[in-house]
Amino acid sequence: MSGTTSLPAAEIAKTARQASFTIKSLPGSDRDLALDAIYDALLAFKDDILAANAKDMEAAAALVAEGKLSQSLVKRLDLSRSGKYEDMLQGIKDVRGLEDPVGKTTLATKLDDNLTLHRYTTPIGTLLIIFEARPEVIANISSLAIKSGNAAILKGGKESSYSFAAIASVISEALSSTRIPPGAIQLVQSREAVKDLLDQDVYIDLVIPRGGNDLVRYIKDNTKIPVMGHADGLCSTYVHEDADVKVAVDVVVDGKTDYPAACNATETLIVHKDVLGSHLPSIAKALQEKGVSIRCDERSLEILKAVSEAEFPAYAKSMLQLATEQDFNTEFLDLTIAVKTVDSLQEAVAHINSHSSSHTDAIVTTSKDSADLFCRMVDSAGVYVNASTRFADGYRYGFGTEVGISTNKIHARGPVGLEGLMIYKYVIRGEGHTVSMYGEGGKKYLHEKIEF
Repeated sequence: MSGTTSLPAAEIAKTARQASFTIKSLPGSDRDLALDAIYDALLAFKDDILAANAKDMEAAAALVAEGKLSQSLVKRLDLSRSGKYEDMLQGIKDVRGLEDPVGKTTLATKLDDNLTLHRYTTPIGTLLIIFEARPEVIANISSLAIKSGNAAILKGGKESSYSFAAIASVISEALSSTRIPPGAIQLVQSREAVKDLLDQDVYIDLVIPRGGNDLVRYIKDNTKIPVMGHADGLCSTYVHEDADVKVAVDVVVDGKTDYPAACNATETLIVHKDVLGSHLPSIAKALQEKGVSIRCDERSLEILKAVSEAEFPAYAKSMLQLATEQDFNTEFLDLTIAVKTVDSLQEAVAHINSHSSSHTDAIVTTSKDSADLFCRMVDSAGVYVNASTRFADGYRYGFGTEVGISTNKIHARGPVGLEGLMIYKYVIRGEGHTVSMYGEGGKKYLHEKIEF
């Protein structure tokens, strides 16, 4: 293996499928050694990769100036941002340290004497991951795919082309010295290959998009292959009538400002009417001290404009705007937040379930009953109590890293780590047993649980 591949899409997909049969049969120790090789190589060539990333950043800055690229995408592209490269390396180590997910027994049943049923975890097969910016995704997903025994085809965006090529070369060279079969990890740079790869439903088992709404919609509209992921990260935080004001300030400010360009950043603040006057000014002031513009509904705007100049200076009031309905359907990915006033917890839940992207939503409350009701009623992959939406992350969940966050209602939801890349295989062992032995007048199934 050397760098990216330029084979036709059908050949790429067919090669990956064949490799998937081999990689899942390798012992976990061989897959772990491959992760060691990737880690060591990426560490050794850090300077070269960051130099390539700097070229992407320079080109991206020019596109931003021309209005052709968003600033939030540029932030995701930057590998030199404090600790980001080290986080990428740590993610590989974390995945390597996890238990081997392949071949674990999850169910065992004695159907009859000498007739048993077992359910084992098994890799999905062949993954196609298409992503924008975020060059660290190459290392993250390569690591998860190898550890989970899946083959992966990765296609990066044009904005990360230099970074992609550099990381692809390093990973490919590292894997060439391991037992990972050629074709198990393929890195595709040709933009023209995307449509053809999306046609390869015979060989590719799952597509995972990581990017903006337009990318995800395009993929869903142009393939028969199952798609796992999320189009938007439209996350809300609801401040209930009994919320502690300090907790509310801390949770909302962190959710909005810790990393505004992330899909788990809080985009909508929902406030119970009874705490508009007591809590919202403190939250708004803390947000504006971080440079956040606030788009308010009529009730919340009235409250904030009525606050005295001593508490809420005029310059801060200039950062307030009247929200439009579209603001409550917008993933800002920037220092902007929309504020919605509600009369009850039920109204807050209704707003979330009709406007949220089912990614992550939070409540701030001191009531266990209210928290439990919120958690039961909100239809999202992640529902938090008195905690920032920014916790929605595979690393923070202890998954090592993630291939993405799924809002689908399939086997994997939320941050998708190793477990989300596994499916099941049922194995029956008998001694010449046939179905005709059972039924009316025949033998009876025992269906006894077997401890494992």
